[in-house]
Amino acid sequence: MRALVQRVREAQVTVDGTLVGRTGPGLLILVCAMPGDDEATAAALATKISKLRIFRDDAGKMNLSLTQTGGGTLVVSQFTLAADTSRGNRPGFSGAAKPDVAETLYLHFAEVLKGLGIATETGRFGAEMQVQLTNDGPVTLWLDTDIP
Repeated sequence: MRALVQRVREAQVTVDGTLVGRTGPGLLILVCAMPGDDEATAAALATKISKLRIFRDDAGKMNLSLTQTGGGTLVVSQFTLAADTSRGNRPGFSGAAKPDVAETLYLHFAEVLKGLGIATETGRFGAEMQVQLTNDGPVTLWLDTDIP
């Protein structure tokens, strides 16, 4: 599973002009299920992200996790994180999980975050979404479960 994590002051996602999810201070997480991923993979990634020490402490150092700050998350499915740009100029997306599997894992990922006590909202799987955010820092991290 792959995720692009951005520390935000706020983020929101709309579909056809309708707000479907938002968060205040916390994380915007763009997530992509890959072939071979399962619920355990999704849970492990969600747990790892919840513990990342990327928020400022009183001394201004990145030393606190999402669970320690009480921040929220906005989770948006983004199959384009699986883009293969190794040939030509048109990305290929065959490295993403099939839509039915991807949706299940995306929703499970969000449910695990909720189960950890983190306020979590989502985008709408498969929809054309508009995402707005105010990146904080900026802090942006790439996580890939098949890379140690």
